[in-house]
Amino acid sequence: MSFSVEERGRDNTPDYRVYFKNVEGKYISPFHDIPIYADEAENIFHAVVEVPRWTNAKMEIATKDPLNPLKQDVKKGNLRYVSNVFPHKGYIWNYGAIPQTWEDPGHRDGDTGCCGDNDPIDICDIGNKVCSRGEIIRVKVLGTLALIDEGETDWKVIVINVEDPEAEDFNDIDDVRRLKPGYLEATLDWFRMYKVPDGKPENQFAFNGEFKNRDFAIKTVKDTHSFWKALISKKTDAGELNCMNTCVSDSPFCCSGTEAKVIVDSARPHGDAEPVPSSEILHIWRYYIRNN
Repeated sequence: MSFSVEERGRDNTPDYRVYFKNVEGKYISPFHDIPIYADEAENIFHAVVEVPRWTNAKMEIATKDPLNPLKQDVKKGNLRYVSNVFPHKGYIWNYGAIPQTWEDPGHRDGDTGCCGDNDPIDICDIGNKVCSRGEIIRVKVLGTLALIDEGETDWKVIVINVEDPEAEDFNDIDDVRRLKPGYLEATLDWFRMYKVPDGKPENQFAFNGEFKNRDFAIKTVKDTHSFWKALISKKTDAGELNCMNTCVSDSPFCCSGTEAKVIVDSARPHGDAEPVPSSEILHIWRYYIRNN
Protein backbone atom coordinates (compact mmCIF):
# COMPACT_ATOMS: atom_id res chain seq x y z
CA MET A 1 0.00 0.00 0.00
CA SER A 2 1.47 3.32 -1.12
CA PHE A 3 0.80 6.87 0.01
CA SER A 4 2.10 10.30 -0.95
CA VAL A 5 1.89 13.82 0.45
CA GLU A 6 1.13 17.24 -0.98
CA GLU A 7 2.33 20.37 0.79
CA ARG A 8 0.32 23.56 0.89
CA GLY A 9 1.23 26.96 2.29
CA ARG A 10 4.72 27.88 3.47
CA ASP A 11 6.63 25.90 6.08
CA ASN A 12 7.15 27.74 9.39
CA THR A 13 3.88 29.67 8.92
CA PRO A 14 0.41 29.02 10.40
CA ASP A 15 -1.07 28.15 6.99
CA TYR A 16 1.38 25.32 6.21
CA ARG A 17 -0.36 21.97 5.65
CA VAL A 18 0.62 18.48 4.52
CA TYR A 19 -2.23 16.60 2.79
CA PHE A 20 -2.22 12.90 2.00
CA LYS A 21 -3.09 10.86 -1.08
CA ASN A 22 -3.53 7.14 -1.65
CA VAL A 23 -2.05 5.16 -4.53
CA GLU A 24 -4.98 6.19 -6.75
CA GLY A 25 -4.22 9.87 -6.18
CA LYS A 26 -7.35 10.40 -4.07
CA TYR A 27 -7.01 12.78 -1.14
CA ILE A 28 -7.42 10.96 2.16
CA SER A 29 -7.39 11.57 5.89
CA PRO A 30 -4.32 10.22 7.71
CA PHE A 31 -6.52 9.94 10.82
CA HIS A 32 -9.37 7.96 9.27
CA ASP A 33 -8.46 6.54 5.84
CA ILE A 34 -5.04 4.94 6.29
CA PRO A 35 -5.68 1.41 7.59
CA ILE A 36 -4.48 0.70 11.11
CA TYR A 37 -2.99 -2.62 10.01
CA ALA A 38 -0.23 -3.21 7.49
CA ASP A 39 -0.45 -6.93 8.38
CA GLU A 40 -3.15 -7.76 10.92
CA ALA A 41 -2.11 -11.41 11.30
CA GLU A 42 1.40 -10.35 12.34
CA ASN A 43 0.30 -7.29 14.34
CA ILE A 44 2.16 -4.94 12.03
CA PHE A 45 0.68 -1.45 12.12
CA HIS A 46 0.85 1.63 9.93
CA ALA A 47 2.22 4.80 11.51
CA VAL A 48 2.15 8.40 10.29
CA VAL A 49 5.39 10.29 10.96
CA GLU A 50 4.49 13.76 12.17
CA VAL A 51 7.91 14.86 13.49
CA PRO A 52 11.15 13.39 12.10
CA ARG A 53 13.92 12.64 14.59
CA TRP A 54 16.16 15.57 15.63
CA THR A 55 13.63 18.22 14.49
CA ASN A 56 11.79 20.71 16.73
CA ALA A 57 8.65 21.89 14.91
CA LYS A 58 5.67 20.31 16.70
CA MET A 59 3.72 19.03 13.73
CA GLU A 60 0.55 17.03 14.33
CA ILE A 61 -2.48 15.53 12.63
CA ALA A 62 -5.05 18.34 12.60
CA THR A 63 -7.89 16.34 14.11
CA LYS A 64 -10.37 19.24 13.93
CA ASP A 65 -9.71 20.19 10.28
CA PRO A 66 -11.30 18.63 7.16
CA LEU A 67 -9.14 15.72 5.91
CA ASN A 68 -6.89 16.11 8.99
CA PRO A 69 -3.68 17.32 7.28
CA LEU A 70 -0.49 17.75 9.25
CA LYS A 71 -0.03 21.25 10.60
CA GLN A 72 2.15 22.92 13.18
CA ASP A 73 0.69 23.31 16.65
CA VAL A 74 0.03 26.88 17.78
CA LYS A 75 0.09 28.08 21.39
CA LYS A 76 -0.86 31.65 22.38
CA GLY A 77 -0.73 32.68 18.73
CA ASN A 78 2.78 31.38 18.12
CA LEU A 79 3.95 28.35 16.19
CA ARG A 80 5.16 25.72 18.60
CA TYR A 81 8.74 24.44 18.59
CA VAL A 82 9.92 21.93 21.20
CA SER A 83 12.98 23.15 23.08
CA ASN A 84 16.25 21.25 23.19
CA VAL A 85 16.41 19.87 26.72
CA PHE A 86 20.00 18.89 27.49
CA PRO A 87 21.39 16.51 26.37
CA HIS A 88 18.70 15.97 23.71
CA LYS A 89 18.30 17.67 20.31
CA GLY A 90 14.66 17.99 19.27
CA TYR A 91 12.63 14.80 19.20
CA ILE A 92 14.82 11.75 19.87
CA TRP A 93 12.78 9.34 17.71
CA ASN A 94 10.57 9.61 14.67
CA TYR A 95 7.36 10.72 16.37
CA GLY A 96 3.87 10.20 15.05
CA ALA A 97 0.59 8.35 15.41
CA ILE A 98 -1.18 5.13 14.46
CA PRO A 99 -4.13 5.85 12.15
CA GLN A 100 -7.67 4.69 12.91
CA THR A 101 -7.07 4.97 16.66
CA TRP A 102 -8.54 7.43 19.14
CA GLU A 103 -7.89 8.02 22.83
CA ASP A 104 -11.50 8.62 23.87
CA PRO A 105 -11.83 11.53 26.35
CA GLY A 106 -15.08 9.95 27.55
CA HIS A 107 -13.37 6.71 28.59
CA ARG A 108 -11.58 6.52 31.93
CA ASP A 109 -8.73 4.03 31.64
CA GLY A 110 -8.85 1.34 34.29
CA ASP A 111 -5.07 1.30 34.70
CA THR A 112 -4.22 5.01 34.62
CA GLY A 113 -7.43 6.35 36.18
CA CYS A 114 -7.50 9.13 33.56
CA CYS A 115 -9.50 9.72 30.39
CA GLY A 116 -8.01 9.80 26.89
CA ASP A 117 -6.49 12.93 25.33
CA ASN A 118 -8.81 13.06 22.27
CA ASP A 119 -6.04 12.24 19.76
CA PRO A 120 -4.82 9.23 17.78
CA ILE A 121 -2.41 7.12 19.82
CA ASP A 122 1.20 8.34 19.62
CA ILE A 123 4.26 6.35 18.54
CA CYS A 124 8.00 6.71 19.02
CA ASP A 125 9.88 4.90 16.25
CA ILE A 126 13.32 3.85 17.53
CA GLY A 127 14.63 2.65 14.16
CA ASN A 128 17.85 4.00 12.65
CA LYS A 129 16.32 5.85 9.70
CA VAL A 130 15.42 9.53 10.05
CA CYS A 131 12.03 9.57 8.36
CA SER A 132 10.39 12.35 6.37
CA ARG A 133 7.49 14.45 7.57
CA GLY A 134 4.28 12.68 6.53
CA GLU A 135 6.01 9.38 5.73
CA ILE A 136 3.87 6.29 6.31
CA ILE A 137 5.86 3.44 7.82
CA ARG A 138 5.02 -0.11 8.87
CA VAL A 139 5.90 -0.76 12.48
CA LYS A 140 6.27 -3.50 15.05
CA VAL A 141 4.96 -2.62 18.53
CA LEU A 142 7.45 -3.21 21.36
CA GLY A 143 5.89 -1.61 24.43
CA THR A 144 4.29 1.55 25.78
CA LEU A 145 4.69 4.35 28.31
CA ALA A 146 1.66 5.93 30.00
CA LEU A 147 2.20 9.69 30.14
CA ILE A 148 -0.29 11.64 32.22
CA ASP A 149 -0.52 14.99 30.44
CA GLU A 150 -2.49 17.62 32.38
CA GLY A 151 -4.74 14.91 33.80
CA GLU A 152 -5.24 12.97 30.56
CA THR A 153 -3.91 9.58 29.48
CA ASP A 154 -1.46 10.03 26.61
CA TRP A 155 0.02 6.66 25.60
CA LYS A 156 3.44 6.68 23.95
CA VAL A 157 3.83 3.42 22.03
CA ILE A 158 7.42 2.32 21.40
CA VAL A 159 7.76 0.85 17.90
CA ILE A 160 10.37 -0.03 15.30
CA ASN A 161 10.06 0.32 11.54
CA VAL A 162 9.90 -3.19 10.05
CA GLU A 163 12.24 -1.99 7.27
CA ASP A 164 14.97 -1.28 9.82
CA PRO A 165 17.93 -3.65 9.36
CA GLU A 166 17.79 -4.50 13.08
CA ALA A 167 14.00 -4.94 13.28
CA GLU A 168 14.19 -8.74 13.57
CA ASP A 169 16.17 -8.38 16.81
CA PHE A 170 13.44 -6.30 18.49
CA ASN A 171 10.30 -8.09 19.63
CA ASP A 172 9.51 -6.72 23.10
CA ILE A 173 10.42 -3.82 25.39
CA ASP A 174 13.25 -5.74 27.07
CA ASP A 175 14.99 -5.96 23.68
CA VAL A 176 15.12 -2.17 23.58
CA ARG A 177 16.64 -2.10 27.05
CA ARG A 178 19.21 -4.74 26.07
CA LEU A 179 20.16 -3.58 22.56
CA LYS A 180 19.78 0.18 22.93
CA PRO A 181 20.96 0.77 26.51
CA GLY A 182 19.86 4.13 27.88
CA TYR A 183 17.24 4.79 25.18
CA LEU A 184 14.22 4.05 27.38
CA GLU A 185 15.67 6.13 30.21
CA ALA A 186 16.26 8.98 27.75
CA THR A 187 12.69 8.62 26.50
CA LEU A 188 11.29 8.85 30.03
CA ASP A 189 13.49 11.88 30.75
CA TRP A 190 12.45 13.59 27.49
CA PHE A 191 8.72 13.25 28.17
CA ARG A 192 9.16 14.31 31.78
CA MET A 193 11.03 17.51 30.90
CA TYR A 194 9.98 18.70 27.46
CA LYS A 195 7.38 21.21 28.67
CA VAL A 196 9.51 22.63 31.49
CA PRO A 197 11.18 25.29 29.27
CA ASP A 198 7.67 26.65 28.59
CA GLY A 199 7.12 27.23 32.29
CA LYS A 200 5.09 24.09 32.94
CA PRO A 201 5.77 21.48 35.63
CA GLU A 202 7.37 18.13 34.90
CA ASN A 203 5.02 15.56 33.40
CA GLN A 204 3.86 12.58 35.41
CA PHE A 205 3.42 8.93 34.46
CA ALA A 206 1.21 6.01 35.36
CA PHE A 207 2.90 2.80 36.61
CA ASN A 208 5.66 4.96 38.17
CA GLY A 209 7.14 5.48 34.71
CA GLU A 210 7.44 1.75 33.98
CA PHE A 211 7.36 0.76 30.31
CA LYS A 212 4.72 -1.90 29.71
CA ASN A 213 5.47 -4.84 27.42
CA ARG A 214 4.46 -5.69 23.86
CA ASP A 215 1.28 -7.57 24.70
CA PHE A 216 0.02 -4.78 26.93
CA ALA A 217 0.85 -2.21 24.24
CA ILE A 218 -0.86 -4.13 21.42
CA LYS A 219 -4.00 -4.48 23.53
CA THR A 220 -3.92 -0.74 24.22
CA VAL A 221 -3.62 0.05 20.51
CA LYS A 222 -6.49 -2.30 19.68
CA ASP A 223 -8.64 -0.71 22.40
CA THR A 224 -8.09 2.73 20.85
CA HIS A 225 -9.01 1.26 17.46
CA SER A 226 -12.35 0.16 18.96
CA PHE A 227 -12.92 3.69 20.25
CA TRP A 228 -12.15 5.03 16.76
CA LYS A 229 -14.68 2.63 15.19
CA ALA A 230 -17.39 4.09 17.43
CA LEU A 231 -16.24 7.60 16.49
CA ILE A 232 -16.19 7.10 12.72
CA SER A 233 -19.59 5.35 12.73
CA LYS A 234 -21.13 8.19 14.79
CA LYS A 235 -21.89 5.89 17.71
CA THR A 236 -20.09 8.32 20.01
CA ASP A 237 -19.98 12.10 20.04
CA ALA A 238 -17.17 13.50 17.90
CA GLY A 239 -17.31 16.91 19.54
CA GLU A 240 -14.96 19.23 17.64
CA LEU A 241 -13.18 16.39 15.82
CA ASN A 242 -13.53 16.32 12.04
CA CYS A 243 -14.34 12.82 10.80
CA MET A 244 -14.45 13.62 7.07
CA ASN A 245 -13.00 10.69 5.14
CA THR A 246 -12.99 9.30 1.61
CA CYS A 247 -12.42 5.56 2.13
CA VAL A 248 -14.52 4.38 5.10
CA SER A 249 -17.54 3.60 2.94
CA ASP A 250 -19.94 2.73 5.76
CA SER A 251 -19.15 5.92 7.70
CA PRO A 252 -21.75 8.72 7.68
CA PHE A 253 -18.82 11.13 7.37
CA CYS A 254 -17.57 9.61 4.08
CA CYS A 255 -17.31 12.12 1.24
CA SER A 256 -16.45 11.96 -2.45
CA GLY A 257 -13.03 12.48 -3.94
CA THR A 258 -14.38 15.63 -5.58
CA GLU A 259 -15.43 17.06 -2.23
CA ALA A 260 -12.02 16.24 -0.80
CA LYS A 261 -10.27 17.97 -3.70
CA VAL A 262 -12.28 21.13 -3.06
CA ILE A 263 -10.89 21.18 0.50
CA VAL A 264 -7.28 20.89 -0.66
CA ASP A 265 -7.73 23.37 -3.52
CA SER A 266 -8.99 25.96 -1.03
CA ALA A 267 -5.66 25.84 0.85
CA ARG A 268 -2.88 28.27 -0.01
CA PRO A 269 -0.49 27.15 -2.78
CA HIS A 270 2.80 25.70 -1.65
CA GLY A 271 5.63 28.21 -1.46
CA ASP A 272 9.17 28.57 -0.15
CA ALA A 273 9.61 28.03 3.58
CA GLU A 274 9.85 31.01 5.90
CA PRO A 275 12.87 31.05 8.23
CA VAL A 276 12.26 29.98 11.81
CA PRO A 277 11.74 33.21 13.81
CA SER A 278 14.93 34.26 15.62
CA SER A 279 12.99 34.45 18.89
CA GLU A 280 12.04 30.79 18.49
CA ILE A 281 15.63 29.76 17.73
CA LEU A 282 16.71 31.43 20.97
CA HIS A 283 13.89 29.71 22.87
CA ILE A 284 14.73 26.31 21.35
CA TRP A 285 18.33 26.52 22.57
CA ARG A 286 18.00 28.59 25.78
CA TYR A 287 17.18 25.68 28.12
CA TYR A 288 19.86 23.50 26.51
CA ILE A 289 22.57 26.10 27.00
CA ARG A 290 21.47 26.86 30.56
CA ASN A 291 21.78 23.19 31.52
CA ASN A 292 24.96 22.35 29.64
